Amino acid sequence: MGSPLRRYVIPLIFGLGGFAVLLSLGLWQMQRLAWKEALLTEIADRIGAAPVALPDAPEIDAHRFLPVVIEGDFDGQDIPVFIARDGGPVYRLVASFETSKGRRVMVDRGGFSALRTLDPTKRTGPMAAVRVVGNLHWPDEADNWTPAPDATGVHYGRDLAVMAAELGTEPVLIVAREVSVSDGIATPYPVTSAGIPNNHLGYAVQWFGLAAVWAGMTIFLLWRIRKRRV
Repeated sequence: MGSPLRRYVIPLIFGLGGFAVLLSLGLWQMQRLAWKEALLTEIADRIGAAPVALPDAPEIDAHRFLPVVIEGDFDGQDIPVFIARDGGPVYRLVASFETSKGRRVMVDRGGFSALRTLDPTKRTGPMAAVRVVGNLHWPDEADNWTPAPDATGVHYGRDLAVMAAELGTEPVLIVAREVSVSDGIATPYPVTSAGIPNNHLGYAVQWFGLAAVWAGMTIFLLWRIRKRRV
């Protein structure tokens, strides 16, 4: 009796072991899903919170998405940045801003559709006594594959160090959600949590699916072994 049963042992061990591993990976992704949903809720709450004064030395870990309010002047310098969005390509206008306390920072004022005939190289004029409400942001858009700015000054990613050097500001970016004075060109594109990926449910479904396939293959193999004995 012992010898025939041994024929099932190795396939059963591999079958149960593989099923357990795949199932645990699916459960782990479900845990990650719960964590990510809680994180996205926290980020959304932070983005929409009441604005505070601009910190003296903003740091990415402590101040990412922090709502701030500043008052001062746009000096008329800005950089058009070509960006792909869900609604189509746009030009974002990143402008230099001098606060009432004498600091020079960058404000992403929003932008306009790249499909419009408006020339992105036409700079807007200075605007004084402006109040801006927005969120501190450190975009991750520029890498070694990002094209350099073209001859007209259009950038292809918001690289804070590069833009700050060009505009003569601190490497601090505020993405506006409210601007008290409108130039009729830029529409605010405020920070949201919509662009933060959350693919854990899809990964969990894949692992659970693989676990089901593995279990089915194991059952089929055991059935074949049994049939060969009959």
